[in-house]
Amino acid sequence: MSADEACRFGILTASDRATAGEYEDRSGPAIKQFLEDALTSPWEVSRRLVEDDQEFIEQALIDLCQEGCSVIITTGGTGPAPRDVTPEATEAVCERMLPGFGEQMRQISLNFVPTAILSRQVAVVRKSSLIINLPGQPRAIQETLEL
Repeated sequence: MSADEACRFGILTASDRATAGEYEDRSGPAIKQFLEDALTSPWEVSRRLVEDDQEFIEQALIDLCQEGCSVIITTGGTGPAPRDVTPEATEAVCERMLPGFGEQMRQISLNFVPTAILSRQVAVVRKSSLIINLPGQPRAIQETLEL
C-alpha cells in the first residue's frame, strides 16, 4: 500500500436481533466513529451485518479479506452464550493466531466490568488481513479501543 492509498477497514457486526430489525446496530457505527476520530490518513470502510451464525460470519470475514481489508474489526458474539460464535468463526478462517490481543482486551475490560473475563475475543491473521473481535456494546468498544 502506497502512502497516498487509502487503508481499507472491514467492520462486521454479528447480531441476530439487529439483522431481524429488532434494534438498530449501534456497535458497527461506534467502530466507524472511533476510526473517524482516530485516523488522519486516508481510509475506507466496508460494513457487514450478519446473524450470529458461524457460516455467515466465516463467509463475511472471507469476503472482507478478499475485498482487500487490511484490518477487520468484528463486534458481537464473543460471550459465553450458545449463539456467540464469532471467535469460532474467526479461528476457522485464520492462518495465524495472535493470542496476546485477546488477553490484552480482556485485561482492559476488567478495569471497567468484572464480567469481562467471560469474553472470548480473539485476534488472527488471514492472508494480509488482521481480524480482531470486539465486544458487542458501544461503551465496551470505546473502552477497549481507546487504551
